[in-house]
Amino acid sequence: MQHKLHVTAVVATPDADLAPGACRVPSHQAVAGFLRPWWALAFFLLALLVASPSNAAMGDPSPSDPPWLTAARADLKAQRFEQMAVALRAANAVESADWHNLLGYALRKKSPPDLADAEVHYKRALEIEPRHRLALEYYGELFLMKGDLAGAEAMLARLDKACRFGCEEYRDLKAAVARFKTQAGKGK
Repeated sequence: MQHKLHVTAVVATPDADLAPGACRVPSHQAVAGFLRPWWALAFFLLALLVASPSNAAMGDPSPSDPPWLTAARADLKAQRFEQMAVALRAANAVESADWHNLLGYALRKKSPPDLADAEVHYKRALEIEPRHRLALEYYGELFLMKGDLAGAEAMLARLDKACRFGCEEYRDLKAAVARFKTQAGKGK
């Protein structure tokens, strides 16, 4: 497959061999050589944006993960939210945004949910890491559980800024807000 590069800019050169008013267009090789370092930089920056630390808690296990995170992932996968909350409380990793986010999630998902305590932990996660995408999404979902559409939309706006080019957390919360609005419209 051959790729063609279309150049829309024209560079005027003072060459004597050109007719008056004519311009020389740079060669494809010159343009490609100029763009190559910029593409590499753009790709690198995009990779940094995608590899957000706020997704570490739900991502693939790593040998450097603390034991509480490994255990929380297992409980999450098995939907053992009460057990997850107990184990996370025992770990007491209060300086970790991921720990607060996971504990908030467990408290929100267990039966019966503890929305007040879950909210405390989502707030703390966002104090530690204000752009924690999962905490923003889950805190928005908690607002919807409480019937607070404005609070959920505020989290959606923060997620929009945190994601820059869109992300799964933003799409998920946006869909949850849309479902909430649809349900609220049916109740009228």
